[in-house]
Amino acid sequence: MKAEIITIGDEILIGQIVDTNSAWMGEQLNLHGIEVFQITSVHDQHEHILEALANAEKHADLVLITGGLGPTKDDITKKVLCDYFDCELVLNEQVLANVTERLTKRKVSMNQLNKDQALVPSKCTVLNNSTGTAPGMWFEKNDTLFVSMPGVPFEMKSIMSEEVLPRLAKSGKAKSIYHQTVLVYGIPESMLAEKIEAWETALPDFIKLAYLPSQLMIRLRLSAYGEQMESLQEEVSRQIDQLKLLIPEHIFGYNGDSLAGVTGRLLVKAGATLGIAESCTGGMIAHMFTANAGSSVYLKGGVVAYSNEVKMAILGVKSETLEAHGAVSKEVALEMAQGVQQALHTDYAVATTGIAGPDGGTDEKPVGTVWIAVISKQNIKLERYTFAHNRERNIMRSSQATINLLRQLLLTENPHLA
Repeated sequence: MKAEIITIGDEILIGQIVDTNSAWMGEQLNLHGIEVFQITSVHDQHEHILEALANAEKHADLVLITGGLGPTKDDITKKVLCDYFDCELVLNEQVLANVTERLTKRKVSMNQLNKDQALVPSKCTVLNNSTGTAPGMWFEKNDTLFVSMPGVPFEMKSIMSEEVLPRLAKSGKAKSIYHQTVLVYGIPESMLAEKIEAWETALPDFIKLAYLPSQLMIRLRLSAYGEQMESLQEEVSRQIDQLKLLIPEHIFGYNGDSLAGVTGRLLVKAGATLGIAESCTGGMIAHMFTANAGSSVYLKGGVVAYSNEVKMAILGVKSETLEAHGAVSKEVALEMAQGVQQALHTDYAVATTGIAGPDGGTDEKPVGTVWIAVISKQNIKLERYTFAHNRERNIMRSSQATINLLRQLLLTENPHLA
């Protein structure tokens, strides 16, 4: 079953509100074996809405419509639906009773606009709205189902959960869809695609692969479509096992994992503690770790040493080191890591120093130059990176690179954790 979502409202098109409804509906539909084919946003304009409905009917089995069901003059969805389905508005006593009850509880007097909420197209099946006054409406035309719901998120979610999804489940039209996402770090998308090309080409026809790159990672989403969920899960698992043999050093997690969350779990399993010293990343590494519940088990603390004075006074970086090599150097990064490790008495320590930008770079050390130190009681890893000219991206990429170096060191020293 293919679905299209149509959102109605000028407020979406001008950026006044963000369309979170479509994201939620897309997620729920996939969980119920329904593929979202397209998402369309249209103006509060009669002909535009009619055109969107007609286009959706050509290729979709299910059309979900949100917005334009309020009591004011700019809410025209019900009138458009009457035109599209060649019917008229009629008073629905069940909806009127619901509206009356809600207004009475709120001690609000009924007016004509409130009463008009109980007017629905004569050819629709009314879907109860347990959280608001505007009902959902279910239509069937040829081989396509149309469902109109309020744009208010909690009302839409209520109607979807209590009315729409159960009806779709009973229809028997939905197939099984199974998604698994493999999280990859430390390899450019083009190189990754080249490395796994043969594996990707050999994927069964019912499994689709999507590359979803970001500045923090590349997500490889495998989506399997078929009749039996169990067999889909087994085949996707088998394919992921083959992928792990091709890029074992780059796969760090799955689905909703974060690199910091995965690395934090490794620290817990190793019974190890961590100290953080940050200059150019400004506390972002600590934030990434503490965003995960339970990080207090392994993270003892961190120091944001932005100035040379703090690097020397708090972390023990030598003035001679700064004078000889500059703040952005492997020597300073190492002394920062050693300083925070000694001060906090930790098993592992990380440090960053660099030029986040947009200015401050030189020919020798351009904007985006970052030195990272990751140390344990036995080993030292020092790496230089040259990122871009975007300050925000440099901070995020430096933080992620630091955490990944720590993850690699943990696995090297504790191979049983892999």
